[in-house]
Amino acid sequence: MEKVLDKEQLESYEKIKSMQEQLSQLQVEYWHSYSNLETVQFWVIFLLFFVAPLVALYFLIDRKKIFLIGFYGFNIHVWFSYIDIWGYKNGLWGYPFELIPFLPGNLSLDAALIPVLFMLVYQWTLNNNKNFYLYTFGLSVFLSFVFKPLLTLHHYFELHKGVNFFHLLLAYCVIFLISKMITNIFIKMKK
Repeated sequence: MEKVLDKEQLESYEKIKSMQEQLSQLQVEYWHSYSNLETVQFWVIFLLFFVAPLVALYFLIDRKKIFLIGFYGFNIHVWFSYIDIWGYKNGLWGYPFELIPFLPGNLSLDAALIPVLFMLVYQWTLNNNKNFYLYTFGLSVFLSFVFKPLLTLHHYFELHKGVNFFHLLLAYCVIFLISKMITNIFIKMKK
């Protein structure tokens, strides 16, 4: 049975839709003013955080384990993107400079740098029979207390509403644990 939207629900929906369109337009205008192709920040984000990690991955990934490592990395990407978008939309953090103004969060971090770093650590622990959890936790500590503060120092990343770097560490840990759990489930399903 199809539910018909009542007048109040339809008005609320239209208001949200209109505000989202206005916000998107404002984000595009902001990007054109402060984060466009003519800015140094755009090229830092594009070359260092997007292109360089993908090029490095191309040369460094273990081709014998490419699907396993890629599946784990895709999990990292998806969960990191979800959490990043949630935090961004709730005003917990933001990115004054972005690669693309149409997507919330930070595409270069969500889709390239962070997943690639986690993939390479995962690969290294597999190939060297090292403790995945210890080394991935170490990467999470580095990202939370060295990398993100450096981004904040240079205004590529901003924290709001009392969120701190420890909260980011917790998020990284949740992300890598969920990603590893899902990867392990698929490994067991294959057998």
